[in-house]
Amino acid sequence: MKRLARLSGAVLFAAALLVLWQLLADRQFISQAFFPSPSRTLAELWRQLVQGDLWRPLEATAYRMFYGWALASLAGVVLGAAIGFSRAARDYLEPLLEFMRPLPASAVIPAAILFFGLSNAMTVAVIAFGAVWPVLLGSLHGFVSIEPQLADVSAALRLSRLQSFVKIAVPNALPDILAGARVSLAIALILAVVTEMQASQTGLGQNILLAQRSFRSPELYAGVVTLGVMGFAINHGIVLLERRLLRWRGAPA
Repeated sequence: MKRLARLSGAVLFAAALLVLWQLLADRQFISQAFFPSPSRTLAELWRQLVQGDLWRPLEATAYRMFYGWALASLAGVVLGAAIGFSRAARDYLEPLLEFMRPLPASAVIPAAILFFGLSNAMTVAVIAFGAVWPVLLGSLHGFVSIEPQLADVSAALRLSRLQSFVKIAVPNALPDILAGARVSLAIALILAVVTEMQASQTGLGQNILLAQRSFRSPELYAGVVTLGVMGFAINHGIVLLERRLLRWRGAPA
């Protein structure tokens, strides 16, 4: 009941904001040239859905975001495990990673264009570079923070290093890995849009940029709404996956 009450309150609050936005637009307190009403925005979004103008850009953005995020997640888990379990790996990799971690992902776009050209590979590389850090740091924390008692249990059961890794280290690190993956997915969506804007690639980012340059504000806000719905749906999917995988410990909502 409490969860239903919170959900109802959130829906009512969002509806009240939309009604206020519509009233301000109808009474011309805000300029519809720069801030169109919800009715115009949703009408434009519906037109794009019906006429099929939205599907190709949405597919292109989702494709780049997913592959960049998948590559970042794989690299983050592998590097996190290597650094967490190997002193030599920490000595060799940590200085380089500490140098690269503060670099803004958008700052490497020009270099990525030089290496890969204006291609999907360039976009995926930039997304992977920017999205890898939450997964890497989460994995590293999860693999390093194994309780000493669990190590004693592994030794008492005479588990091999591989068995200890699979049965003890991975379950211990999984909550941190999934938490990093949620943050990483949001970063991947942001970078997919940014690279599409800067590299003039087909996608929601390019649609929004072209609408802004042509002062087609309903199209611009329709694209923003689409990104918001897309991000919300993806995050909710990760939350459901997290609850399923971590049902043995009670995953956070």
